[in-house]
Amino acid sequence: MMLRATFRAEWTKLWTLPGTIWQLLSIAVLTGLVDVGVAATVHCPCEQDVPKTVLTGVLLGQAAAAIVAVVFVSNEYSTGLVQLTLTAMPRRWLVLVAKAAIVTGLVLAAAAAGVAGSMIAARLMIPSLSLDDGAVLRAAGGSVLYLGLVALLALGAATMIRDTAVAIGAALGLLYLFPMLAALATDPHWQRRLEQIGPMPAGLAIQATQQLKSLPIGPWPGLGVLAAWAFGSLMLGLLLFEWRDA
Repeated sequence: MMLRATFRAEWTKLWTLPGTIWQLLSIAVLTGLVDVGVAATVHCPCEQDVPKTVLTGVLLGQAAAAIVAVVFVSNEYSTGLVQLTLTAMPRRWLVLVAKAAIVTGLVLAAAAAGVAGSMIAARLMIPSLSLDDGAVLRAAGGSVLYLGLVALLALGAATMIRDTAVAIGAALGLLYLFPMLAALATDPHWQRRLEQIGPMPAGLAIQATQQLKSLPIGPWPGLGVLAAWAFGSLMLGLLLFEWRDA
């Protein structure tokens, strides 16, 4: 009963936030439109990894996914609603679990719509792109999972920081920090290491369909690195959520 009531309350709060539907639509639109635009520039036969190139829109979609997750948490602190929430539902871990499940489910749905639409459109423009190829399906499905994990990472950051602007900056800053450091690194060993441990470069390895042995990290292990970052962010957020005064 408590679990159902908590999920219902969090679901209601999310949909009463101004702009929720537009933020979710922006995940699909940003991902899909950029993907289609990039696909229009691909001319085959070519040497580039076509599925990975087509899925470039995920780089913009992740910003929208992070914003949805952060606002879901930070809005309660800015309005003071969190005190009422915790009075009605004192099990804080359950509140955070409900938030995580709801925002992840919605982001995954929006991401799936954007990725599926863009891949179908890309297939019409690039006849050589096979949508029933295992590697292509893994790249597309993995991109959806990538956006869901980014939302979880941002949710954890928002729970720790509680301020909307700072939490969005921290989540996106963490994602882009490792690619920038890798680009600045002069030692190939450290460059490869940074790409292996960074949530964004490791997670986006899931999109690769060619020359997998030359990658700093494999597709599924790379997505696992992002999952570890997301889980760590949530766990640290939960600890602070439990210990700090609301």
